[in-house]
Amino acid sequence: MKVVLQRAKHAEVTVDSEVKGTIDSGLMLLVGVTHDDTEKDADYLAEKIVNLRIFEDENEKMNLSLKDIGGSILSISQFTLYGDTKKGRRPNFMEAAKPDHAITMYEYFNNKLKNLGVHVETGVFGAMMDVTFTNDGPVTLILDSKM
Repeated sequence: MKVVLQRAKHAEVTVDSEVKGTIDSGLMLLVGVTHDDTEKDADYLAEKIVNLRIFEDENEKMNLSLKDIGGSILSISQFTLYGDTKKGRRPNFMEAAKPDHAITMYEYFNNKLKNLGVHVETGVFGAMMDVTFTNDGPVTLILDSKM
């Protein structure tokens, strides 16, 4: 699994002009799933994400986690994280998981985050979504369960 994590002051996802998920202080996640991802991959990333110390403390040091600040997550499925652009001009998405496996892993991942005590909002799997957010910092990290 791959996750692009962005610290956000606000994030929102809409589908057909209808708000499906919105958060204030927290993290906006783009979540990609590949064929051989398992619950172990999702568990690793969920634990890592909620405990990463990437929020500033009173001394302006990145010393606090999402749990420490009581922040929320907006989680968006993003198969394009597995796009291969090495050849040609059109991305190849062969490394992205098929929808049945991807939705199972994506939902498991989001439930794991919730079970770790974090409020999670999501978009609609497979839908064309409009995502807006204000990046706080900016802080952007890329996490991969295979590294």
